[in-house]
Amino acid sequence: MSELLIELFSEEIPARMQAKAEADLLAALTGKLKEAGLGWKNAFAVSGPRRLTAVIEGLDARSVDVREEKKGPKVGAPEQAVAGFLRGAGLKDISEAQVVSDPKKGDFYVAYSTVPGRDAKDVIAEAVPAIIREFHWPKSMRWGTGELRWVRPLQGIVCVLDGKIVPLEVGGVASGNTTEGHRVHGRGPYTVTGWADYKAQLEGKGHVILSREDRRRMILEGIARVCASAGLQWIEDKGLLEEVTGLAEWPVVVLGQMDPDFLDLPPEVITLSMRTHQKYFAANSKKTGKLAPNFIVVANISASDGGKKIAEGNARVLSARLSDARFFWEKDKATPLEAMGEKLKIIAFKEELGSLGDKVERVAALARELAPKVGADPDLAERAARLAKADLVSEMVGEFPELQGVMGRYYALAAGEDARVADAIRDHYKPQGPSDSVPTDPVSIAVALADKLDTLVGFWAIDEKPTGSKDPFALRRAALGVVRLVLENKVRFSLRETFILHMDNTGVDVSASGPVGFSGDVAEVGVIQVRKNLYDYVTADLPAFFADRLKQVLRDQGKRHDLIDAVFALGEDDLVLIVKRVEALAAFLATEDGATLLAGYRRAANILKAEEKKGALLEGLTVDPALIAKGPAEEQALWKALSEAEAALEAPLKAEDFVGAMSVLAGLRGPVYAYLDGVMVNDSDAKVRENRLALLLAVRGALHKVADFSKIEG
Repeated sequence: MSELLIELFSEEIPARMQAKAEADLLAALTGKLKEAGLGWKNAFAVSGPRRLTAVIEGLDARSVDVREEKKGPKVGAPEQAVAGFLRGAGLKDISEAQVVSDPKKGDFYVAYSTVPGRDAKDVIAEAVPAIIREFHWPKSMRWGTGELRWVRPLQGIVCVLDGKIVPLEVGGVASGNTTEGHRVHGRGPYTVTGWADYKAQLEGKGHVILSREDRRRMILEGIARVCASAGLQWIEDKGLLEEVTGLAEWPVVVLGQMDPDFLDLPPEVITLSMRTHQKYFAANSKKTGKLAPNFIVVANISASDGGKKIAEGNARVLSARLSDARFFWEKDKATPLEAMGEKLKIIAFKEELGSLGDKVERVAALARELAPKVGADPDLAERAARLAKADLVSEMVGEFPELQGVMGRYYALAAGEDARVADAIRDHYKPQGPSDSVPTDPVSIAVALADKLDTLVGFWAIDEKPTGSKDPFALRRAALGVVRLVLENKVRFSLRETFILHMDNTGVDVSASGPVGFSGDVAEVGVIQVRKNLYDYVTADLPAFFADRLKQVLRDQGKRHDLIDAVFALGEDDLVLIVKRVEALAAFLATEDGATLLAGYRRAANILKAEEKKGALLEGLTVDPALIAKGPAEEQALWKALSEAEAALEAPLKAEDFVGAMSVLAGLRGPVYAYLDGVMVNDSDAKVRENRLALLLAVRGALHKVADFSKIEG
């Protein structure tokens, strides 16, 4: 058993690429070894700012010999077939083949050959250059006059098998057994013989922590230490933690102090400036719970003064950044949000949908309409919508786009706006992802819904829907946002009615050309008919898009997608009501009554389908009670139970008591089965047969008042 150590040493690898590259290297290497027939006991990889390292432990020294079998033609086959077999098998004469007998196929020729195994050294010498040349980076480069592409110039390759160099060369870089440590603390070079030696030297004199997990743990321990000594609480930032883990080979945590006067800036500005420009962590004071005048920096060097000079230098840089932020802050506060909003009129949103100013007008109108449905003041909702996007032209958002909405809230509060308006400005983009919070204040809900619904209706009206994995305007995210806003706040409204209400506000010119789903001459058909065609398209297709997003949300909650289809098929588009129906339907089907009734429904549906295939015209068939009165007892019992159930369904359905409605349907279980088991539906008398089919249609219709049972799987 052997040990293989490979290190690919380069200039700085972007932090965001290291973890995936580490996994990709290991997968590529083990894939090549397995393909060559080599086994191993353990394999792992590590990554850092300047190196990717893979280790294979317990590697086979040589792959096993493989005996191959090539089946040939039957004995006595034409000479041409035999000649082709000999060429393919590499035989000189048919006597070199063996004759194998098969009880069914008779005697036929077989050629056996042995493919000798290969030394691991030869496999590695061939595999590693291929891995390097084929390696995928999100971005790569060439350097000098070479053709090799790598994330940054490749400077060295360590390839050692049981302490010996495996000779290979890629892009002018030859393999060896020497590597480099920390640029300042222990550059080296270091000659290595294997993983244990490599790790001991680099993490010792080399001052390089090889594992991402180890570097992350060191950083967290350092943060905890400096915060404990200063009475601070680290503001957790997992994204930044992963980034700095990939920036420092020898991470040293240093606590710095900034000018406390900067604390009069919005805390989001300070923390974002720290994070984006300087890669610093922010901290709160444990005493006040508010942002402290400190920052936490992860250095890549151990300083003899304990990091004092590092902290001072970083404080000067941060002060310069925050001075710029203060300038933007003061300048923006001097400009009313209404004045900022005026500039949106000259900023394009989408050619067919006008400017950002046009969008603001549409959102304001829709927010006012939605306000009563969510319990919001219409005037406040409209006011918030008109100001919501004004900060997009502010200096601060120009510098920090991530603060859109956040800065608008601060500017609104500084100008004396109602706090509910200010909060709605901040929250109208939410939720932007599955982990983002959902606004709960009615004004915020109205504006957030209006903003997303306007985008969706507009893009559907101009037929720019997501295709495949492409969604440049984040329409899926917008629809998911609407679903979460509606469900988590239990907002009740009809999607289709809202789409129709908002269609005229999109500004789409249907007289200029035929819209989606239309072909022909607009002048001949008429603008009114074309507009109707467009409305019909949007109000049919966009709810289906929402149905898919609702499935996604409910699937994440463990609910069945087929039950959502069963409810949507009824034409229901109140999302809260749909969920109530789905939950009641799921609970009902989990009972014996529900499962049995579903089975009975399917038996009845199959009978109806069979008749339709024969050409029977079932539409319009109605039950004749007089004929039922002459029929068997099971038929009379089902008609009686069905009549009672339909009457009893009205109250619970009207009250949205779907559990109660399911209980009513449960009463049909016995009569349906008795009817199907005891009555011949396809009676020889045509009128009787039609009446019995009509009864089955009536049963199906009663069940469809709750859900379309034909959509239910399993």
